[in-house]
Amino acid sequence: MHDPAVETLGVLETAGLLRELTAGLLEVTDFDEALTRLVTIARDAVPGVSWCGFTVLRAGEPAGVAASDARLAELDDLGHGPESPAMSAIHRRELVVSADLATEQRWRSWTDRAGALGVRAVLSAPVDVDEQVIGALNLYADTPDALTARRQLTAMLLAEHAGLLLAAVRGRARQATLAAEIDGSLLQEGVVGQAIGVIMTQRGCPAPEALQVLRSAATALSIPLREVAERLVVTVSRPREG
Repeated sequence: MHDPAVETLGVLETAGLLRELTAGLLEVTDFDEALTRLVTIARDAVPGVSWCGFTVLRAGEPAGVAASDARLAELDDLGHGPESPAMSAIHRRELVVSADLATEQRWRSWTDRAGALGVRAVLSAPVDVDEQVIGALNLYADTPDALTARRQLTAMLLAEHAGLLLAAVRGRARQATLAAEIDGSLLQEGVVGQAIGVIMTQRGCPAPEALQVLRSAATALSIPLREVAERLVVTVSRPREG
């Protein structure tokens, strides 16, 4: 029977989960940290889920895992073999579910290991991050039939949203690396390097802080960084009168 109240509640719960995930990953720049937060949020937020993991492939090769419980990390690790729900989800590009591992005929070796660890049901959803990284979000239950159709839909939405957020994390990481490289080159560059040295001497601060002082001045004056540096060097180079 169609129940609008239950349907509305489900929408609100999912929206709350996506908001929580967004808040958790909004300012993260480290990909591994982002995965750790993701699996923790998913484990705690999706009803019926006891554990959560994430399988990562970079340029088509296994590149790591994240797990809400280190004891189960081997289930997400492709180093134990390619036959697993995660790889099935990645290869097929669709949700893979086993409602009861006791009757599962796929991934026999994986299923045996999962059963020994107390896993009774599994769901793996493919996650597209960017052109270099793909993966699978793996949800585990300790009772059969816990991963209902409604929870499968939640997992699919979670995986799609996670892909967007993880792509943003990788983008921020690339920007941070580029900024660090630019900072390094600026520290070695002629007049800018001289200006940084002046500020370090005057303020007794490290080079990155001195560079930030220059940047703040350039922004406040609406002039290029190099021009600010030149003005500073010229000013301190002038002989004092008297």
